[in-house]
Amino acid sequence: MISRVRVWLNRTYAENVFFMEQLRRNPQDRAVEIHATHGDPDSPVLAAADTAALEPEGLSPAAYAEFALDQCVRRGIDVFVPRLHQEAVVAHRAEFEAVGTALLAPTAEGVAAFQDKATAYERVAELGVPVPPWFRVRTADELLTAVEKLEADGHQACFKPAAGAGGVGYRVVTREPFSMDQLDGFPSPRVPLDLVLGALRDRGEEVDWLVMPRLREPEVSVDCLTGTDDRVRMAVGRTKNGRRRGFTLDERWLAPARLVAERFGLHHLSNIQFREFREEPVLLDVNTRPAGGLHQLSLCGLNAPWAAVRLALGEDPGSLEPPFLGADYAVVAAPQLLRGAGPARDGDAVPAAVTVPAQAAPPAAGAVAASSPSTTAAAPA
Repeated sequence: MISRVRVWLNRTYAENVFFMEQLRRNPQDRAVEIHATHGDPDSPVLAAADTAALEPEGLSPAAYAEFALDQCVRRGIDVFVPRLHQEAVVAHRAEFEAVGTALLAPTAEGVAAFQDKATAYERVAELGVPVPPWFRVRTADELLTAVEKLEADGHQACFKPAAGAGGVGYRVVTREPFSMDQLDGFPSPRVPLDLVLGALRDRGEEVDWLVMPRLREPEVSVDCLTGTDDRVRMAVGRTKNGRRRGFTLDERWLAPARLVAERFGLHHLSNIQFREFREEPVLLDVNTRPAGGLHQLSLCGLNAPWAAVRLALGEDPGSLEPPFLGADYAVVAAPQLLRGAGPARDGDAVPAAVTVPAQAAPPAAGAVAASSPSTTAAAPA
């Protein structure tokens, strides 16, 4: 009898309740038990796990790696999917392997390459992958210079932190004065340049931002599954254009994503994002972890999480070609059960809260598929 697989997801995104359920509904009917940890006792991933625990707060990256190693030993973890402190964890890969735990994560070099977006753009451009024009700014004067250069070329400027994830800190620069228009409706990412400059000067401390043109949709997120031999087993693009979502196998998007995944050792699951600049795909961002919307590939008949676990265990799932491309769809919110009242207790067993098919028949043309909560915000929830 094949033994069960014990998988641990540390402080991760709420959408990964679907990642977890796809592991359970794997096409091999292999028994999977999932352990989850988080800092928020109301995180849906704790409710969806078989066992769950609150994580200690305030640990340094090095101390967290020690905590993680101890968790793997005590809980008999076969595959660890680290998100929090990923760089510190993968630096100790050999120690995890020595206790029988495989890391479902890229090489240490691959993770380090994309911690800083400016450095990442430089290194990716060396491969011949197009990147947008960008400026690294630290002061109000540098910001003003960068915005003026972009505007002189006919672009609207935007900025984001040089290190960060999930669109946190992203703003679009406008020359419009602040007015009641900004207070109508929902909050907007648009921010008047004069207010930003004033805030920077009042702050008295430097920032670390990238300033670049606002890029055109569609946004294409290419989910890649790569073996430790640097061979990409799967590359499928998920498109986003306003509310409309879909899938693509267009090599304009997939070819540069494969190149990045192969050359930087982005083993297991990664997500490489593109938008258009002057009619050409350009790199937007690289996530060295499974994307929050990865489960949406189930609409193409793929169970990428299970294939990744098999790779981590030393098995070869072969090449994953989608048997079909799902129809365009919209992402809608759905309620998620939480754990019972009171804080999570270390090792509590919890029932699975959500189910989603590991594979799905192709929807009818124009169908709208209910999926996860919006994946535009990727901060852990």
